[in-house]
Amino acid sequence: MSGGRYSGGVGNPLNLPFDPIERAHENWARRWGANPAMAAVTSIMRAQQILIDRLDSTLKPYELTFARYEALVLLTFSSTGALPLGKIGERLMVHPTSVTNTIDRLERQGLVCRRPNPRDGRGTLAEITDAGREVVEKATRDLTAMDFGLGCYTEEELWAVHTVFTRLRVSFGDFPDPDPKSGEGDAPADRT
Repeated sequence: MSGGRYSGGVGNPLNLPFDPIERAHENWARRWGANPAMAAVTSIMRAQQILIDRLDSTLKPYELTFARYEALVLLTFSSTGALPLGKIGERLMVHPTSVTNTIDRLERQGLVCRRPNPRDGRGTLAEITDAGREVVEKATRDLTAMDFGLGCYTEEELWAVHTVFTRLRVSFGDFPDPDPKSGEGDAPADRT
């Protein structure tokens, strides 16, 4: 990076003298009228870039991306340490091809193995290995230590962000509104 300017990595600080998203919205408003949705979606997309970069950088020593880490965590949460590939895709909300690629990579790393599904003669289970369990524990420790890249927010603000995006996910059809009368995704008073 030279002169404090952006040099290519999405996580590199830009150090601009203005907010480029706010500037874009001002230009947008002059041409097409104010549009808070445009400003919000642009901010969300930039936040996603920043977070993916920070999370993947933290996971790099384990040769993981956040997507592969999520798959390992999901298998860790399973009572048997194994899940059908279709169930992994459903829970992670990703396309079957993405699941196959993720499990292929984790298998090459020795963190997951495939085995036949005893309940379905044609199906395949992905099962976390002991090495996978060890890696997920270490990676989780590191991600928790850096607050998953969101250390600039209070716990209350983090629940508010979660709640705001729960409404979007419900409206998209990810899952039904948990309580249409009280507002979807309201955080319980105690999450511990």
